[in-house]
Amino acid sequence: MRKTRFLATLTLSAATLAFAAQAVHAENMRLAPGTPPAHPGHTPLFTSFQEQLADKTGNRMNSTILGTEVANLGNMRTAVTSGLADAGMFLPAYFPSDLPEINLVGDLSFQGTNSQAMGAAMTDYIVNCADCQDNLKNLGIVYTSSHASDLYQLLTTEPVSDIDDLQGLRLRAGNPQYARWASTMGASPSNTSVGETFEAISQGILDGTIASSADLISFRLDDVITHITTIRLGTYHSTISHAFGRNSWARLSEADRKMLAESSSLSSALATQRWAHEMPAEAEALARNEGIEFVEPSQALLDATATFVEDDMAQVVADAESRYGLENVEAKLEQFTTLVDKWTEIATELDDDPEAIAERVNEEVWAKVDFSTYGVQ
Repeated sequence: MRKTRFLATLTLSAATLAFAAQAVHAENMRLAPGTPPAHPGHTPLFTSFQEQLADKTGNRMNSTILGTEVANLGNMRTAVTSGLADAGMFLPAYFPSDLPEINLVGDLSFQGTNSQAMGAAMTDYIVNCADCQDNLKNLGIVYTSSHASDLYQLLTTEPVSDIDDLQGLRLRAGNPQYARWASTMGASPSNTSVGETFEAISQGILDGTIASSADLISFRLDDVITHITTIRLGTYHSTISHAFGRNSWARLSEADRKMLAESSSLSSALATQRWAHEMPAEAEALARNEGIEFVEPSQALLDATATFVEDDMAQVVADAESRYGLENVEAKLEQFTTLVDKWTEIATELDDDPEAIAERVNEEVWAKVDFSTYGVQ
């Protein structure tokens, strides 16, 4: 009897210790999309990421998604580096002096013709860019992957077809290249936060925005926009889908870091699918139902835009060298262009399938990374 009780006690003690050890290693990640639930930067970028963490770890790694009242895109740097959030969506364009190496290629919106290719090209470039990684280290964050928008258009409160229609128009521009395009066309660009666009337009501070048609849904711009000019203005791909604070990343195991990077790649591809393929169709149906007018751009506006894109590369190089002191700028731009071509071919081959593209990113990028040092050295 005593022996039986002793064995039972040992078994119970072992089970208790095992449970305690599991509890010690459990992770409850705080995730900050910085965008409302209707935005693809929230759903599926963070909702699918949350599901993967639980599924791939048998619920050892769970997470809580924080609302924009806790962490928004503007204060994401503080939220992530302070540990308020373990990971959040980071837009490098919001922090130009901190991440100039990433913004160098992230601001090349007009190179974007395939959204999945742009997200994958950014991931491939940043992971293997030593200068980018130095910027990230100094900022205190760890890069995982990037996602990209559909091709941007003009969403305005009055019809815009020709260059003359743009004169003096006040437009939100999400990055420097869009701002330069607006200025070249005679408009007045504004760096208003995307979350403040609705209010700025409704109050007459802005006349419109250079943006995704999905913003009609994500930020309810359908209530203030009356016209959409169907000009193709490239992609917004200057994104870090899940930027981890270095302290949060450092406490993770090598295996968990790899799992998080691969999960981020899939969530980015799913978010790109949602943003670039599903939501534009929904936004068009919504716009037509609400009487928003679609306007064709004139040939003169298209030609002027093509000329701007060609001429602007010299400005990109000049700004990078003089304003931010970057080196080997032309070589870096050439490298990124090569990656865009590579991933455009891959995306076409895979028919833009998000799961297949994420798997290829894992093979081409993450499989070659040493996660014992990545993000911690």
